[in-house]
Amino acid sequence: MFDWITSLINSMGPFGIALLMFLENVFPPIPSELVMPLAGFNAARGDMSLLAVILSGSAGSLAGAYLWYWGARRIGFDRICHLSQRHGRWLSISPDELDRANGWFDRHGGSAVLIGRLIPTVRTLISVPAGVRRMPRALFLGFSAVGTIAWTAALTLAGYWLEGGYEAVSAWLNPISTAVVVGLIAIYAWRVATYDRREKKRKNVKAR
Repeated sequence: MFDWITSLINSMGPFGIALLMFLENVFPPIPSELVMPLAGFNAARGDMSLLAVILSGSAGSLAGAYLWYWGARRIGFDRICHLSQRHGRWLSISPDELDRANGWFDRHGGSAVLIGRLIPTVRTLISVPAGVRRMPRALFLGFSAVGTIAWTAALTLAGYWLEGGYEAVSAWLNPISTAVVVGLIAIYAWRVATYDRREKKRKNVKAR
């Protein structure tokens, strides 16, 4: 994955960064923690401007977040609950978990979007309850933009400041990026495998 991301950034420049960050939000196994520091390396070497890297990464990330928001807003809470009832195992989330997630979102609203955009994995998923609860579009985009730019800038600057150690860093980023992808797949597989057990436990708790 490291080599693929590097070649895409080198060949497509800011557009490649925006594309990768868009895909990172649509397909979370592509980690922004790898994309933006690598783009920061390129900026430090003079291949791109630092501002262009941050803006393109933020734009792609925000576009991906909005896609999830738009999709969840179109589908609506009732249909998502229906999908969870029918395909909860493969979605790895139950209707009860959806209810709790939505209750938490209703309590925190805009701050949930802002903070959620700063947390790996959550930064993608936070768009779903925002869309389902029909958070005003301008409000969602505003909070998302602040969190997205902060996250993207921090990762880019980390890569920019580490430019002198590029070779050393690249040696361990590749196995780490692979481990992240494998870890995400393992978590999903675990949730699918333990779905019945978790559901049974929840029903027993509710019955008491």
